[in-house]
Amino acid sequence: MDEFWRWLGNFWWLIFPLMGMLGGLGRAWQKALDRRHRRRLEIIKAKGELKAAQVAARGNPAALPTAKPESQAVQLERLFAAHDEMTHRWLDYELDVAKLIAYPAMSDGRQPLTAAFLRAKKAADNLRPDSAKARVTPEHLADYREAVTDYEVAFDVAERDARRLKDSSFSEDERKRLDTAKQLLTVAIDQAATPAERQIAYRRVRQELDGLISLSDGAIEVLEQKVALELTTGAVRTSDATPADATPAPAPAPVPQPAPSPQPAPSPQSAPWPVPARAPSTAPGRVIHPKRLP
Repeated sequence: MDEFWRWLGNFWWLIFPLMGMLGGLGRAWQKALDRRHRRRLEIIKAKGELKAAQVAARGNPAALPTAKPESQAVQLERLFAAHDEMTHRWLDYELDVAKLIAYPAMSDGRQPLTAAFLRAKKAADNLRPDSAKARVTPEHLADYREAVTDYEVAFDVAERDARRLKDSSFSEDERKRLDTAKQLLTVAIDQAATPAERQIAYRRVRQELDGLISLSDGAIEVLEQKVALELTTGAVRTSDATPADATPAPAPAPVPQPAPSPQPAPSPQSAPWPVPARAPSTAPGRVIHPKRLP
């Protein structure tokens, strides 16, 4: 016991850094609780606003006795449009590698709000009818409407949280890797770069993101299409092209040709000899020479 008090007397100054560390941990814990509380309030507020908007859109039958109720096909088309819009907004993050690097929480299923959004999306997809002309029960229509509403609320909350967090959940070294991948991505999709430079930058992007962000197959396919852009066909090489300001070479002067010498008039010639003919009565190969003309 005496040794403990002797050690404590020698190292009493350690209590100050320990108090600082404990105070930092306490503040971090309190900030985490505050963030969680704010997220819950945002979810409750967003759900309340959407519910109020739905009630206002459907209207009160007692207040609007002349309002004509929408047919089932019209309601399904409106729900399909809202459903497709949310899916399109989600695909903007899922297929765009630049957005995934800027807001990695949108692709991280370990985030509670992202996981809730993915569950809401799956529920809405499972309840979606085949077409607007499909006959569904009123209960099925009500369930699908509620699923689309939950889908919208969950995506909005997850998007706001991802834009707030950005890359704060990564360490300093991991954030440097994300910045490097962002810079290399600019080179990989730059059409002014050579194909070799784009391919090298693309491979470096995949290496930097390995273990940090899980890219979907669709995102990889879209990125590869951007990297593998073909060069413009029929383009003239710079070395072979004529500069726009080049002066055309003058045409060579015509070489004078000597005047043709006069040709002598043709002299009268004697009539040609007749062509030897083969007599039908003679043996093959014998030729009869006709007599000379007087």
